[in-house]
Amino acid sequence: MKRRLFLALGTGTALAATTASSASAASTRYRWRNVEIVGGGFVTGIIHHPGKRGLVYARTDIGGAVRFDNRTRRWVQLLHWVGWDEWNWSGVESLALDPADPQRLYLAAGTYTNEWSPINGAILRSCDQGRTFERTDLPFKLGGNEPGRSMGERLVVDPNDGRVLLFGTRNQGLWRSGDRGVSWSRVDSFPVTGNPGIGIGFVFFDRRDGTIYAGVADPANPLYRSTDAGRTWAAVPGQPTGLLPHHGELGADGNIYVTYGDLPGPYEMYDGAVHRLNTATGEWTDITPLRPNTGTEAGFGYGGLATDPRRPGTVMVSTMSRWGPVDDIFRSVDGGRTWHSVGERIVLDTSGAPYLDFHGTPKLGWMIGDISIDPFDSDKVLYVTGATIFGTDDVTEAEAGRSTHWSVRAQGLEETAVLDLISPPWGPPLISALGDIGVYRHDRLDVVPPDGQAANPVSGTSPSLDYAALAPGFVVRLANANAGERGAYSTDAGRSWQPFAGEPPGLTQTGRVTAGADARTIIWAPGDVVAHYSRDRGATWIAVAGLPIGSVLVGDRVDGSVFYGFDPATGTAYVSTNGGATFTVTATGLPTGAGKLETVLDRAGHCWLAAGAGGLYRSVDRGSTYLPVTTIEEAYTIGFGKAAPRRREMAAYTSGKVAGVRGIYRSDDSGASWVRVNDDRHQYASTGDAIAGDPRVYGRVYLSTNGFGIPYGEPV
Repeated sequence: MKRRLFLALGTGTALAATTASSASAASTRYRWRNVEIVGGGFVTGIIHHPGKRGLVYARTDIGGAVRFDNRTRRWVQLLHWVGWDEWNWSGVESLALDPADPQRLYLAAGTYTNEWSPINGAILRSCDQGRTFERTDLPFKLGGNEPGRSMGERLVVDPNDGRVLLFGTRNQGLWRSGDRGVSWSRVDSFPVTGNPGIGIGFVFFDRRDGTIYAGVADPANPLYRSTDAGRTWAAVPGQPTGLLPHHGELGADGNIYVTYGDLPGPYEMYDGAVHRLNTATGEWTDITPLRPNTGTEAGFGYGGLATDPRRPGTVMVSTMSRWGPVDDIFRSVDGGRTWHSVGERIVLDTSGAPYLDFHGTPKLGWMIGDISIDPFDSDKVLYVTGATIFGTDDVTEAEAGRSTHWSVRAQGLEETAVLDLISPPWGPPLISALGDIGVYRHDRLDVVPPDGQAANPVSGTSPSLDYAALAPGFVVRLANANAGERGAYSTDAGRSWQPFAGEPPGLTQTGRVTAGADARTIIWAPGDVVAHYSRDRGATWIAVAGLPIGSVLVGDRVDGSVFYGFDPATGTAYVSTNGGATFTVTATGLPTGAGKLETVLDRAGHCWLAAGAGGLYRSVDRGSTYLPVTTIEEAYTIGFGKAAPRRREMAAYTSGKVAGVRGIYRSDDSGASWVRVNDDRHQYASTGDAIAGDPRVYGRVYLSTNGFGIPYGEPV
């Protein structure tokens, strides 16, 4: 069967893109869901639709865009269909709504502008609230995960003519579409491009008279306007200078409010301000609620901004990069003449995502890049952070000096970079290692881990996990952290942890860890020094002999004395039969450039090598020889789960390519044949870091992604 997808080109013509399939790559029906963590990454923008109650969208830097579902009270991911070759579209630079048509949504998709990102950016156009999209390719790249990514919105629909859109870019100036985003051309009359890499941070219309405003990363002239539909532009007279505009918005009182920082954020700002422009008189007023670099205040800037369309003069702003003591949100009901601090009396409930406590006192948030007030209910506000979305239903209490109550409102949004996954034959079904927010034990896949992230130590970015198959409960983990906090082990399947008392000397690149099947040996392979092994649970470490720096390792899941190694630089395989003390060369001439090893729970001496574009290899003789699995063309991961009914071989899973089709594949016969278990709606962009089959549930497979959390699939 062939599946046909119609995509719109910049010329407005239709391209029929067909995806071939074959018997070996045929798709089987799977149900896909996400393991519940909730949030986890930088939500860079959030918008309520001004004309449709309850219609809200949010964008992220690497985890797509979401729409709130009022029936389930959860966010719905709109970009799970982004595939391997288009992973650069998983970051959303900007989003725009048509104020006159609640069905229309526009996304400016593109994560990086650097040379190694594979494709240019695109404008994704939907007329059904993001359920389906058409696409216009742009002739340049976008930077949804680059500095200034919470500026906005760069993309905007003319509220008086839904056919017209404007898009402020990072390096190519201002662009315009007159046909609802199908085709685009540069606005040559726009006089500046702004600082390279940041460019035009926001564009908005004054609906009353059609005046257009654009915020530019140019401290000499941060704000421009056009009074003739974009034909000519000029810097706004009398405006404050010396800082970069982050957000700009026209309030219901007819004033324009702008937040500023000396840098684009989100990590660094050392100065900032908030200003108001009276559009009737042209008068600018400094309304900064808390001035940086005064008294006990260190440097910081201002990012998030919202005005209340129901209550003229009501405005909210957030600090950015106020790392000490913490960022804050300020609220004014008189156009910025007086302010109330939300943080001073906030009641913050993080039970929806307990990891946000970081095993300490919950904080209001960091990297607060955007705020949105519900246009139908002035008590309801949402704000975004570097890890989640918080919301309240009683913000007006702040005006009386009372506490406001905020809670996690990110359910359904799973934006984490997943670095490693294990599904042991005992204990919880899954343990995961993530970028930024540590390690998690998932006793239930549909429930947020109640203890939050692993502690002792709290680890931050955690690149590696492993388990001892024959020693129930024994797990090891690594983190990109300070010396003495990089490694830990657990004897109760991740409920509690003990830090390694030592570590290999001289390491600066964390690398990866593996455990012997009997838990007697741990091998730590840093990225920049030779691998070391420990027989005393990490107290002392001894250099491994015979294995090059940069090799990947795995332990045999049945024989605790056997470990396998592979050097991706030379395509050479190694084996140790003395618990990792020494390795000897076995196979040579294997593919170079990439490699992941995995072993099988019930077969001693069985080791598989996923060599990326080089394919998949299998050894059944303790690594002495590796034979190619010729039924698959590319394999970037390899994992194993429970055998199919009436089969002895464990099911094998990989993210790879079969018969020219990329996908997630399962083999029930040791690689003799493969079936695709995902579909075109569930591709999840980058799925090449880790994969794990469940050894207790046939057909269940867990995926790593770079921004879409941990999807898992099960046969229907």
